[in-house]
Amino acid sequence: MKSEAVTPFHKSSFSDQQGDCLEVALTADHSLAIRDSKNLRMPLLHFSPAPWGVFLSSLRAGRRGGAA
Repeated sequence: MKSEAVTPFHKSSFSDQQGDCLEVALTADHSLAIRDSKNLRMPLLHFSPAPWGVFLSSLRAGRRGGAA
């Protein structure tokens, strides 16, 4: 079972004014817990730091999905 968030959730400064975004927090097992700010009752998604870093790098490079 994944651990719960041990830090407050935070969202990007690029989030829209309505607050529709993903929020990220650290967990006790050093993974990242991700939640949808519009539906806080949904289960958390968990990522280890390496895949999360690849995801962020891809966004910064402008690769937002689609087949390779």
